[in-house]
Amino acid sequence: MANKMADLRTLSNPKDIADWRAEIEEEKSKIEKSVRVCIGTGCSAKGSNRLYELFCEAAQEYEEQSGRKILIEAKCVGCHGLCEQGPIVVIQPDDVLYRGVEEPDVEEIFRETIVSERIVDRLLYEDPATEKKAKNEEDIPFYKAQKRIVLAENGRIDPRRIEEYILADGYTALTKALGSVGGDAIIDEVEKAGLRGRGGGGFSTARKWRSCREAEGDQKYVICNGDEGDPGAFMDRSIMEGNPHSVIEGLIIGGYAIGASHGYIYVRNEYPLAVEHLTLAIDQAHSCGFLGQNILGSGFSFDIRINRGGGAFVCG
Repeated sequence: MANKMADLRTLSNPKDIADWRAEIEEEKSKIEKSVRVCIGTGCSAKGSNRLYELFCEAAQEYEEQSGRKILIEAKCVGCHGLCEQGPIVVIQPDDVLYRGVEEPDVEEIFRETIVSERIVDRLLYEDPATEKKAKNEEDIPFYKAQKRIVLAENGRIDPRRIEEYILADGYTALTKALGSVGGDAIIDEVEKAGLRGRGGGGFSTARKWRSCREAEGDQKYVICNGDEGDPGAFMDRSIMEGNPHSVIEGLIIGGYAIGASHGYIYVRNEYPLAVEHLTLAIDQAHSCGFLGQNILGSGFSFDIRINRGGGAFVCG
């Protein structure tokens, strides 16, 4: 069966979020097998969206024909980073990673790995230097030196479902910021953390936020620069495609910290998947009460708009 979770709901306070997260956790606990299909730009270009559809169909057909009540979840996830080897498919609970998956492979993966718990050896990653095959992501040399922080949930959550972000403790930082600390305290925490810009200059985020908070003026704005004018720079693209709610939550917290009520995400029009996922995420955040008037009963109001660029390096 495809990924089916609770309907969206309007949240008015932190307890509502905690209750909803508990419900989502209960539903997730019933799932015995999971297929995560990467739909990042690289894998999508190689047909991964069709793979996702085929896995959904295979799960439905298996349930109808076998009569076995094994709850199988098929879901889309963001980029794993190993785009050259895509499409990437990961089978849980053992996190078996298959690379270069094509449509004819779906039936075999479902039959062998999902149902019978056997490995399809030819689809495993093979180290070109040692010819050693890797069953899991952590066994692949490309990942061994990495400690993903910003991209930690990429490849794990469905970027199109706010429920999955909630389950990964999403919007917890926002509730903490709105409920127990003020703008100055947030900026102090950002300074202690040593958070800096990701564009290469390494400018202090706390210094930037503090200067905005202290600036004169009744109306202030937060701008997220997702343009990436540098050739081949896709670190922002991957987070916008694979975990858009993290961008939205950060914008809201930034707005609260500096005293802004409006935010803008500047993203190039050549990133259609990023625009699609961000637009959907903003709509979901509105529906749930994370954006708009009086967010979570805090008295703070904030809204976000997407501005599309046209491939020019104009947003510094």
